[in-house]
Amino acid sequence: MRSNRLASAIALASIVCPTIANAVNLNPRGIGQVLIYPYYTVNKSQDTLISIANASAVGKVLQIRFLEGYNGRPVLDFRLFLSPHDVWTATINQVGDEGGAKLKTSDTSCTEPALSPDGEAFVSRNYDGSGVIPGDVGPQDITRTREGFIEVFALADIAPGSPTDIAVTHVQDGTPGHGVPPGCATLDDGTVQADGLAPTSGVFGSGSIVNVGQGTFFAYNADALQGFTDIPLLSPAGDLGVSFADANSTDARNGVATSYLFTDAGRPLALDYANGVDAVSAIFTADAIYNEYVVAPSLGANTDWVVTFPTKNFYVDKLLYPANPTSPFVEPFDSFPLSDEPIGSNVVVPTTSYDREESFQPFICETGCMSVPPPRLAYQVNVLPFSNSDNFVVGTPSGTLGSKLTTLAFPPYGNDGNATLDLASGDGGHLLSGGVDTAGNQTTLVGLPVAGFMVYNIINAQAQPGVLANYGGTFRHRATVLCVSASANCVH
Repeated sequence: MRSNRLASAIALASIVCPTIANAVNLNPRGIGQVLIYPYYTVNKSQDTLISIANASAVGKVLQIRFLEGYNGRPVLDFRLFLSPHDVWTATINQVGDEGGAKLKTSDTSCTEPALSPDGEAFVSRNYDGSGVIPGDVGPQDITRTREGFIEVFALADIAPGSPTDIAVTHVQDGTPGHGVPPGCATLDDGTVQADGLAPTSGVFGSGSIVNVGQGTFFAYNADALQGFTDIPLLSPAGDLGVSFADANSTDARNGVATSYLFTDAGRPLALDYANGVDAVSAIFTADAIYNEYVVAPSLGANTDWVVTFPTKNFYVDKLLYPANPTSPFVEPFDSFPLSDEPIGSNVVVPTTSYDREESFQPFICETGCMSVPPPRLAYQVNVLPFSNSDNFVVGTPSGTLGSKLTTLAFPPYGNDGNATLDLASGDGGHLLSGGVDTAGNQTTLVGLPVAGFMVYNIINAQAQPGVLANYGGTFRHRATVLCVSASANCVH
């Protein structure tokens, strides 16, 4: 019996492995070629700490991009060179009372361009029209940079022993933490490109939102994508234009990139897409997300949900991507909103909250709502505070994170429980089409591409006489997948 099982396992591996060898997929173990940090913020006197680690024995060239939360416009980007087993860390904090965000690091790993020791201020030129990119209709001031998300792309591995490898590898002096790369100032684009190999997996990272004065610390792991590219993504002159649209798979038979995901029944589904960004969207698409909440007044508790649509700008930012379809989203970011809609790209997302004993409260109003507007999310990064307020105003700071990317207050039912955000049925349905499975079946995923987490905070004013204690935590959203296809592996 054991030999039969082993033979079956080997046969299955021979079928599956070639299919997924070069397919973009979300690695549940947290290591990959691409990292997504769903949220950073400097609001509410908080800093965001980020780390990026190279778990492999080969050097990496990475592209780091920080994007504001309204429409995913870049506010800072650069290249980072990680030598084998290197870790790079930095802090995002606020520039004065009226300023935006800036990045500061004391790390010695090479960057291109070199980062100022005084910090690099995030810029507004990519959304306010003062640069080469057309401005959009979102807020134009620098405070828009205070919250958003982060992308990290592995552009290439560095050939061991090459000039670039020698230049960026830390020279150790025997003291932990004192290694310094010898050749950051000598890096040359042509040499870096010549020394670049196809990037392999091996990168992981984390984010932490910290308020030192309040004693709060909300930490999360970055989402990791494997199989994003089969080829180096380096280009001359230090081009920083790599994006999710560059996903590629040499094994794709019906497009340029293959995504690999699992249905709710645990069946594997490999889908080819004609556009690389659709392959990335596919691995994040969910018809619903689920998580918990706690808002008990006796605990001084608050809960926020971070709901980030990592690829949304490719579908709704028509000033940059006019030829792309808007679906699975509904309207362009630069459309004219109705009188009760926030400026952005709105999607209706019905909600349901359950208390601990299964009682529930749905919010499914989509049209004709008289007392309150339908539950809409308008931005690329959205923060949903849990609140029963009937007079919620768009942009009201959320209770835990102090976010202003708030267009929807999630009504809890009771002091604690779990909740569902329906990403499939609002606005008549959200559909990501264009997938083709290995048998040639057209496959549509139902829902929206989403990442994020729940974050809660509890304040204990009675910890000890004269002592105030803060407790908190973060938990990644759970999700379900719904697909429509003739595929035997597609749940329909």
